[in-house]
Amino acid sequence: MTLRVQILKNKFNQSLGLPFKELLPSSAIEQALEELKIKYKKRLFDPFVTLWAFLSQVLDTDKSCHNAVSKIIAYLTGEGVEIPSTDTSAYCQARSRLPEKLLEKLFNKSGQNLEEKVTTEHLWCGRNVKVIDGSTISMPDTLENQKEYPQPKTQKPGCGFPIAKIGVIFSLATGAAVALFIDVLNTHDIQLARKLYQFLNPLDILLGDRAFCAYADLVAIKKLDCDAVFRKHQARKTSMRKGKIVGDSDKLVTWHKPKKCPKGLSKDEFNALPTTITVREIYYYIVIPGFRTQRASLITTLSDKNAYSTLEIVKLYGKRWHAEIDLKHIKTTLGMDVLRCKTPSMVRKEIYVYLLAYNLIRSLMWSAGTTYATPPLRLSLQGTRHHLNNFIPQLLTAYSKKRLQIYSTLLKVIAHKAVPERPGRSQPRVRKRRPKAYPLMTKPRHELNKQLQTA
Repeated sequence: MTLRVQILKNKFNQSLGLPFKELLPSSAIEQALEELKIKYKKRLFDPFVTLWAFLSQVLDTDKSCHNAVSKIIAYLTGEGVEIPSTDTSAYCQARSRLPEKLLEKLFNKSGQNLEEKVTTEHLWCGRNVKVIDGSTISMPDTLENQKEYPQPKTQKPGCGFPIAKIGVIFSLATGAAVALFIDVLNTHDIQLARKLYQFLNPLDILLGDRAFCAYADLVAIKKLDCDAVFRKHQARKTSMRKGKIVGDSDKLVTWHKPKKCPKGLSKDEFNALPTTITVREIYYYIVIPGFRTQRASLITTLSDKNAYSTLEIVKLYGKRWHAEIDLKHIKTTLGMDVLRCKTPSMVRKEIYVYLLAYNLIRSLMWSAGTTYATPPLRLSLQGTRHHLNNFIPQLLTAYSKKRLQIYSTLLKVIAHKAVPERPGRSQPRVRKRRPKAYPLMTKPRHELNKQLQTA
C-alpha cells in the first residue's frame, strides 16, 4: 500500500505538482493538515492522492469518477504493484472523507499566494483592486440537496433542480478568486458581500455593480481602511445641482443615514452608522450603436481627484466586467455550472476544488505571462487548460532535467498567443442553434412514467 501511494504521489508531482509547485506542493497540503489537526490512515486514497485526483478530475473534460479511477490505474500500470479495483466506491468514499475546511483553506491559500506575486506595475494607481460578483450553481435533484439548497419556488416539485448562490471576490491584477461564500438561492448579493468583506486587505479597492451600492456597506468598507467603486443603485435619486462640483460630471455629495433599518442589518449595526457620509459621484454616458444613449452614475469613496482622476475611475469601472468573464470561465470553461455531487457537503467541496483548480490555472498563466513578457490576463484560460492536459503525458514520462525543459516549453506555448482586447464589445444574448423539440417537464418523472404505462 505504501509503495502504491508513493508511486501515485510521484506521478501527481510530475504531472500536476510541477506546474503548480509554488501554489500546491505536497508540503502545503501537509501543513494545512497539521494546522487543522487532521489525522488520516495510511491507505491508497490518502488526502494527498485524493485531492490531486479530484483536481485532475475537474480539469478534465470527462469529469466522471470512473475516468478519475481509470487514470489512477493507468498511472500504476507497469510499476510492478497491485492494481486497484475499477470500482469507484473507494475513491468516492475518500472524497467524502476530505474535510471541507481543508479544501477551503487550500483555496484561500492559493489566492493569497498568487496575490503575493503582484508587483507595483500591475496595480491600479498603486492600489490593489478586488472585483465582487454573485452567481448561481445547479446540482443534482436529491432530497439532501433540495433540503439545503431549495429549488426556485416558481418550479413545481420534482421538475426543478436545487440551486445554490455564490458570492466571489476576484483579484483584478491576477484574475484569481480570493474569497468565496455559499448560500441559498434567495440570498441577496449584498448579504453575500457582507460575509466577504473580512477577506479584504487594508487599502484594497472593492469594485462592484449597483447591487452592492448601499449606505451601510460604504461605511463598512471605509472602516476596513478600504475604498469602493460601485454603480449607483437605481433606487437612489440625486441631481447634479446638489453637491460640491470638483470637475466635469464629477462632484462630492452628502448621503444621509436611512430613516428605517434596512433588511440584513441588526438594530445595533444600524444605530452605529454615522448620520452622514460624503461620497464622490461621477456621471458618464454609455453609447452603443443602435441603442439609446444611457447616462450612468458611479459612487466611490475615492474623494481625492488629484490622485484618482475622473477618467481613471470610469475606466476602472469598465473593468468590472472581468468578474463576469471570470465566473464564465469557472462555470462554463471548467464546467462548474452543473455540479455532480449528491449531498450538500460534497457540493461545497466540489465548488472549492473547482475554484482551487481555477486559481492553479491562473498561476500557470501568471508564470507564463511574466516569464515571456505577455500580460497574464490576456492569455487564454481554456487554451492554458488544453496545453496543460496535453503536456501531462510528457511530464509523466520524462526524467527530472527533461521535465524542466518540458515545463519551460509549456509556459512558452501558453504565452505564444494572447487573446485580443475588445473594448466595448457588445453581442446579443441569443442562441442560434435550436434545441430539440421536446416538451418541458411539468410533472415529476414518476407521474410521467405512470402515464406512459397506462397509455
